[in-house]
Parts: sequence; structure tokens; C-alpha cells
Amino acid sequence: MSNSEKILKKRTKLRKKYTQLIEDAYNLRQTDHALSDFSEYKATKVLYKINKLGFVVHNSEAQAN
Repeated sequence: MSNSEKILKKRTKLRKKYTQLIEDAYNLRQTDHALSDFSEYKATKVLYKINKLGFVVHNSEAQAN
């Protein structure tokens, strides 16, 4: 398994986690605002990691060409 495949697999896993955290935040919004905010905060951190991995993949593809 090459590095780019590992990165893409990790990015897919992070996207699933991000989606779950956003869904949890939405569901908690009516009952527990603090927990909803915390879930959104964690989702933002995961999104940052996703974007960072996307940047790495994009740059490695550009260098390969």
C-alpha cells in the first residue's frame, strides 16, 4: 500500500468521523447546547485534518506530473 493510498484511506475515515460529529452536534442542539458546541469544535478540528491531508495529496500529485 503506497503512502497516497494510506492518506486517502485516512481521509475517508476522517470524513466519516466529521459527518458523525456534525450530525451529533445538530441532534444535541435542542437539548444540550454545551455538548453541541463541543461536538462542533471537535468536527472543526477533524475538518482541519481533512483539509491538510487534501493539501498533501494535491501537492504530491502535482509533483508527480
